[in-house]
Amino acid sequence: MSRFGQILLALALVIAVAAASAMAVLVFGGALPPFIRPPITDRDFTPPEIELERLAFSDLEGWRRDNQASAIPVFLRSCDRLDGLDKDAPANPMETLGAPLGAASLSGLAADWREACAAARAHQTTRYADATASAAAARALFEVYFRPVKIVRRRRPLPDGPAKNLPDRIEAAGLVTAYFEPVYEASTFRTAERSAPVLKRPADLVTVELGAFRKELAGERLAGFVEEGALKPYPDHRAINGGALDGAVAAIAWVDPNDLLFLQIQGSGRLRLQNGREVRVGFDGHNGRPYTAIGRILIERGILTAETVSMQTIRAWLAAASPDEARLLREANESYVFFRALDDLPDPDLGPYGADGVQLTAGRSLAVDRRYYPMGAPVWLAVPPVEGRTPEIYRLFIAQDTGGAIKGPLRADIFLGSGTRAGEAAGRLRAESEMIALVPRAAIDRLAAAGALARSGARRAR
Repeated sequence: MSRFGQILLALALVIAVAAASAMAVLVFGGALPPFIRPPITDRDFTPPEIELERLAFSDLEGWRRDNQASAIPVFLRSCDRLDGLDKDAPANPMETLGAPLGAASLSGLAADWREACAAARAHQTTRYADATASAAAARALFEVYFRPVKIVRRRRPLPDGPAKNLPDRIEAAGLVTAYFEPVYEASTFRTAERSAPVLKRPADLVTVELGAFRKELAGERLAGFVEEGALKPYPDHRAINGGALDGAVAAIAWVDPNDLLFLQIQGSGRLRLQNGREVRVGFDGHNGRPYTAIGRILIERGILTAETVSMQTIRAWLAAASPDEARLLREANESYVFFRALDDLPDPDLGPYGADGVQLTAGRSLAVDRRYYPMGAPVWLAVPPVEGRTPEIYRLFIAQDTGGAIKGPLRADIFLGSGTRAGEAAGRLRAESEMIALVPRAAIDRLAAAGALARSGARRAR
């Protein structure tokens, strides 16, 4: 290389080093952003596919620590409904597990549940030596007539996306919360303090089960009113508050607006009227608008965090906010729930009616998504303790209810009973757990024959 060429090369190197140094100063000084690889998100994976993993009872953490005898009378209330179905009828007509499972059904047929229900009735009429023997017999009953199955959701990397070399994303645990039957002060007429009506179901409200028209839409609903032969959307929360139903719908009673919000979230409650009389009310439909959790809105605004959000902290914010701010937050949830007076409860010591049409039992009834779990299904939850929020829960529940916020196969809501103490516990409970469905043996055989079951790695029960 000539002397002149060496000088040009040296000059180019000096310029390159200087440029790199200047760029580093700009980047690390904050004037220019560094190159950051975009984060991998769910958009880089396929939509979730449902998979079923078959377990053994020895895999269920805490299984032998529960007193399953307490679940037997709860299960039997659902058996009364199942026994009323034709033997060849689907136990859960709303089930829609997804295309990968084909025609396989987690819920099975009504006939698949008959043996277990008969055995549960026999358990209730059998005299045992003591409570320990009764619990052991109940545990054996579930082990004989059912098999545990875990629902998981799998997302596969898109073949041409940034996640193509990553493993599948598998969701095996989901959110567990709790709900209760609140008690609120109410009035038979509107007052300045109790200005929100607890409305009865409108006469023109129509609910449509889409699964009755298309099987792939099982579990999906629409609600609205019919006008000129067409189904129209029902007014949203804000419109109803603005008087859209005034004069057309009767009020059962009047409560504080914030109390009405939480009454609608819980789906049932007790209204203590000014004359001392108590009226129990329960869910009787909603306006079909999407449910939005206002706690999530407060998190998005930076007011609360995922660790601090609870019924108590939401109520505290609403109480401290101006009336207009509180109203706007409440109305951010378009959904609006209608109620009926529960004058026909056969057992006043139990909770309100759930979606299964039976009264709920504190600590044993569970709200689930009916697209995945049939009403009456035993479901095992193993919830580890969360300091300051959640005690450990190793317990067999019976699916007997649903809820606007309970969506997906990995979502559960535990009914904790009535009153202040139940409300305090429900407001704090927020944890993660696997959901293990106990499936009748005949349904398991059909799932296995369809190749819809995978065997999960075993864990020791404790």
